[in-house]
Amino acid sequence: MAKKAKITVVGLGPGSLLDMTPRARTAIEAAEVVAGYTTYIRLIEPLLSNKEIIGTGMMHEIDRCRMAVAAAASGKETVVVSSGDAGVYGMAGLVLELILQQKEEERPLFGGTIAGVSAVNAAASVLGAPLMHDFAVISLSDLLTPWELIRKRAKMAAAGDFVVALYNPKSRKRVHHIEEIREILLQYRRPETPVGIVTAASREQEHNIISTLADFTKEEINMFSLVIIGNSQTYVKEGWMITPRGYGRKEAGL
Repeated sequence: MAKKAKITVVGLGPGSLLDMTPRARTAIEAAEVVAGYTTYIRLIEPLLSNKEIIGTGMMHEIDRCRMAVAAAASGKETVVVSSGDAGVYGMAGLVLELILQQKEEERPLFGGTIAGVSAVNAAASVLGAPLMHDFAVISLSDLLTPWELIRKRAKMAAAGDFVVALYNPKSRKRVHHIEEIREILLQYRRPETPVGIVTAASREQEHNIISTLADFTKEEINMFSLVIIGNSQTYVKEGWMITPRGYGRKEAGL
């Protein structure tokens, strides 16, 4: 039997090589096999010389991770890459599940997860400081989660006055979900509540806009967008979106 190697799950950050951590880059450069969604593989092409590539399209995550686990079990140092942070809507959970389903003697070594800058952090940095207080992150994709459960979570987050960050806000087939979320939030928040939309954060195509809860769904939003909806205290000043943490109240003794 071939000597088992290590499989590590790596967060690439939001897209630019400049936003990748040195630890992530080192892991990729040391790997013999790199597995990932084809779009993300293209983003790190300069690091992939003389490596075996396992690249698959959307909806083939299980196949891709199984092949990566098999490669590590056969003795090849393997890295599975995810955009953002691999533990936030990424491949870390799936890789661990697949490893732990195997008999112990057949498993590759798990090298852990290397953290990356998540899309919500990248988007927030573009907008100013919208996540300075408690926030909830919700994906509007119902491929793996029932829509009724997503709606329930959005309602609870709205009732709790969390800043709400939306991943996967809109696709070509899924155009009405974000309108439903907007209606839910309007039950708890002012129509003028600031909403920031950042598309392709940290990539060449990056663009952003600050709108309001009443009007933000009129803007261009797609699967590469991250939407951040302010809480009751969020405001916009000189083009920056700010959610106060409460330091001013503390200074005033309130």
